[in-house]
Amino acid sequence: MGRALKRPSLTAWIFLGMAAGVALGVLAPAFAQRLDPISQVFLRLIRSIIAPLLFGTLVSGMAATGDLKRMGRIGVKALIYFEVVTTLALLIGLGMANIVRPGEGVPLGAPAAAALPQNQNTLSAILEHVFPASIIDAMARNDVLQVVVFSFLFGAACAAIGAKAAPVVSFASSLAEVMFRYTRYVMYLAPLGVGAALAVTVGSKGAAVLFGLGKLIFSMYAALTIFVVAILGTVMVLFRIPFAPFYRAVREPFVIAFSTTSSEAALPLALENMETFGVPKHIVGFVLPAGYSLNMDGGTLYLSLASLFVAQAAGIHFGFGEQIAMLLTLMLSSKGVAGVPRASLVVLAGTLSSFRLPMEGISILLGVDAILDMGRTAINVLGNCLASAVVAKWEGYKEGDNYKSYSE
Repeated sequence: MGRALKRPSLTAWIFLGMAAGVALGVLAPAFAQRLDPISQVFLRLIRSIIAPLLFGTLVSGMAATGDLKRMGRIGVKALIYFEVVTTLALLIGLGMANIVRPGEGVPLGAPAAAALPQNQNTLSAILEHVFPASIIDAMARNDVLQVVVFSFLFGAACAAIGAKAAPVVSFASSLAEVMFRYTRYVMYLAPLGVGAALAVTVGSKGAAVLFGLGKLIFSMYAALTIFVVAILGTVMVLFRIPFAPFYRAVREPFVIAFSTTSSEAALPLALENMETFGVPKHIVGFVLPAGYSLNMDGGTLYLSLASLFVAQAAGIHFGFGEQIAMLLTLMLSSKGVAGVPRASLVVLAGTLSSFRLPMEGISILLGVDAILDMGRTAINVLGNCLASAVVAKWEGYKEGDNYKSYSE
C-alpha cells in the first residue's frame, strides 16, 4: 500500500499565492490592481487580532511570573539588545552605501507629491506617545507600544494583588487561547491575502521598477543578507539558538511580512509560533511587540542606506564625521515614530532636512518603496522573533527544559 500524500503546509500555499500574485501583476496588471480589497480584508482581520491577543498574552504571562523585578530585568536586557543590533544594522547600511554608491548617476526628480505624516521627535513627544491616555483608544488605533505598556502595568497589578485577581487572570489566559485559535482561522486566508497584495504591488508599479533603480534595490537586499548572515547568524551561535526549529517557527511570519509589507500582519502568528518554539509567554508577549517600535532592524538599515543614496544622487560628499553624526541622528529619530504610517519615510524626511539634503530624493525612493519595504519589513519581523529567543536564553531558559521542540 502506497504512502498517503502529505498535505501542503500553510507555507507552501503562501508561496503559491505569492507566485500567482506576481504572475497576475505582470500578465494582467489592470485586473491585479482591482484585487486590493482582498488584501485589505486579510489585513483588517489580522489587525483585529493584535490588541486582544497582546492584552491576554501579557497579562496572563505577567501574572504567572508574579515577579516584577524579573520583568524589569527582562525589559533592560531587551533594550540593550535592541540598541546594539539596530546600531550594527545602521553601520551595515552605511558601509553598503559607501562601497556600492547606488546614488551616483541617479538624477533627482521633482519633489515628492505625496504628503508625509509629520513626526514629532522631541523627547517629550516620544514619552507622551509611549503612555496611553485611554486603552480603548490605543486598542482602536492598534498602537502596539501603548497596548504593551498598559498590559504590562495591568499584569503587574494583577500579580501584586494575587488571589483576588484570579478571575481577571483566568479571563486573560482564556482570551489569549481564543485569539490564537482565531489567528489560525484567519491564516486560512493568508495565501489569498498575500497573493492579492503582491499582485497589486507588481500590477501598479510594473516589473520595470525593478530595473530603473536596480543598483539601489541590489544594495538594499545585499545589505539585508549580510545583516542576517553576519549579525543575526552570529547572535544565534553566541546564544545557541537552535537553527532548524527557529527557522520553522519564523518562516511563515517572515513570508507574510515580506508579501504584505506589514509587520502587523505577521505579529499574531509570530507570537504564537515563538511561544510554541519555547519562548515563555511573559517574554515573547513583551519583547516581540516592544521590538516593533524599538528594534526595526530592516528599517534602520534602510534609513542609513537611503540617506547616503540621496546625498550621492545630489553630488554631496559626506565625510566620516558627518556619517557618524547621521548615524547618531537616525539612532534617536527612528525610535520616535511608533504607529506612524510609512514611518521610514517620515524619519528619512527629517534626516534629509537636518543635513540639508534635497527632499526631492524622496520622490525617487517612493517609486521603489514598495519593493524595498518588503525586505525591510520581513527583516524587522525576523529580528524581533530572534530578540525574544535571545532574551529567553539570557534569562536562563534552555532547550530540552523550557524550550519545546517546534513541530510543523
